[in-house]
Order: sequence, then structure tokens, then C-alpha cells
Amino acid sequence: MENPVALGVDIGGSHITAALVDLTTRTIIQDSIKRNAVDSKAGKETILTAWCEVINNAFSASTNQTKRIGVAMPGPFDYEKGISLIKDQDKFKALYGVNIKEELSCCLQIETENIHFINDAAGFLQGEVFGGAARGNANVLGLTLGTGLGSSYCEVGIAKDADLWNAPFLNGIAEDYLSTRWFVNRYYQLTGKSVAGVKELTALTPTDHFAVRVFMEFGSNLAKFLIPVIKKYNSDVVIIGGNISRAFTAFSPELIATLKGHDIHTAIKVTKLKENAALIGAASCCDLNFPENDSIKNTAVDIKTN
Repeated sequence: MENPVALGVDIGGSHITAALVDLTTRTIIQDSIKRNAVDSKAGKETILTAWCEVINNAFSASTNQTKRIGVAMPGPFDYEKGISLIKDQDKFKALYGVNIKEELSCCLQIETENIHFINDAAGFLQGEVFGGAARGNANVLGLTLGTGLGSSYCEVGIAKDADLWNAPFLNGIAEDYLSTRWFVNRYYQLTGKSVAGVKELTALTPTDHFAVRVFMEFGSNLAKFLIPVIKKYNSDVVIIGGNISRAFTAFSPELIATLKGHDIHTAIKVTKLKENAALIGAASCCDLNFPENDSIKNTAVDIKTN
């Protein structure tokens, strides 16, 4: 008997990515990933046509008779009804108020009940809970650290957007201190030198004590931000993704030490699925037996690094 398959779709401000996901093994089917650029400032028909083209191309590798789609979509969005509420964000203006679920159903010839939506930040964490680093855990916090700050929380297998990017923090908001621009600005403050981003700064750490200091400060800031959030959501695991997560070994010692100093013993893990997390998370929305059939645990564990 063939394993059930669903298409995971990740929609960003400048692209769409789609891939078939085996819902039994919870992995992406080899060579099924399709990606293309999309002009989010274009008209409704242009955007929808571009999306449907990629989705159809990804489906071409499937032999399943029933087509099911899970879409990770940025907000604001009515995820149950499938209606875009995005406006004043310099993207997808032409889709404001449009029922995307019905449009996709018509274009792709797929029943509306087989089309599901999830917030893009929540999609990342949903993927890690469904088939990644947080599988089997009940209360999980997810952060995507990069040009911006994405945040989500998961309770008993279901991930939701935490929307913490603009939470008050230190002398500003969280995203001021937990994004790429903070690294660039802080290193310039200390040295008067410019770096392109975190990758370049990481390369300097073996010989530049200022670079090391920046990562130590970031680890401390991240811990201070996480302490009340972990307590609020009673998180037993924190999953860190995004480009900054690649420098985990540079900032994790200070992060872990600061958390332990405040008697926080939540596990800290780096994303296992990386850029595929949102695809797998979106597809998991089509698995109507999840999380009921999963063995979800809710126990605190010692801090770990992966």
C-alpha cells in the first residue's frame, strides 16, 4: 500500500517553494522540490498563476489519486478560511481580501477541504515537531533568527505564531537585538569596521576577540529574551533556526550559561530540517491523525546542544 503523500508549500515575499512529503516517514520525497521567484507586487492573476505553476510541477512526481496541500503563508491571514489579510506590507497588496483557498481549488482542481494553511513562522516549528528536532515533545518554542525574528510556540503538537518580533526588549524591541543587523551594528560600534553579516563575523572569531565578544553578547541577550518566554509557555525544548543558527557554536556557551544561571533547564536545539522545516510543517496539516496518534511527551530535560 502506498504511503500517504501531501504537498508542502512555503510562500515568501519573493518566492514559492513546494515539495512532496511522505506523511508516514515524515520526509521530503527525493527530487520533488520545486522553487521559483514570484513578484509579490504584481497583480492577483500573475501571482496566483505563478503559484499554481510551481505547485503543479511539484505534484507531477506524485502517483496518489487524492491531492492534498498544506501552505505556509505569512500573516496577517485567515488561516481557517484561507483569506489573505495582508496590506501595508509592500507585498501581496493585490491579494487583500481574496479567498486564496477557493482560488487554488479552482486553479488546481483540488477540493477546498484538502487545502490547509498555517502561519509561516508556525510552519517552521510544526515541521520540527512533526519530523524534526522536536518530535515527541509537547511544549516547544521555535525561533528563526536572520534578517528578522520569527517566533512560534507549540502545545501538544500544534504550532502557532508567537509574534514576538516587536516585544519590548532592553532599549527597543526584540528584533533590534536578535537579528543580523544587530551583529553588523554592534561589531561596527566596537571596531569601526564593517562586516556583511553573521557568516563573515563567524569566520573572524578564531583571531578577533571583538567578534568573539559580539557573539557572547548575543548569547546573553538571547537568554535574557528567552527566560520569560520559556516560563510563559512552559517550554521543554527551544528550536533555533534561520541563518544565525549556523553560528550556534559561537553564541551557545553564553546562552546556555545564562539560562542555567537563572535555573532554566530547557533543551536548546538547532533545527534538524533547516530550510525544509516549513515545507514539512505545512504538509503535516494534511495528516488528520496528527498529533493524536503520536507519543507526545511533556517532561523537562537537561540543556543539550546539537
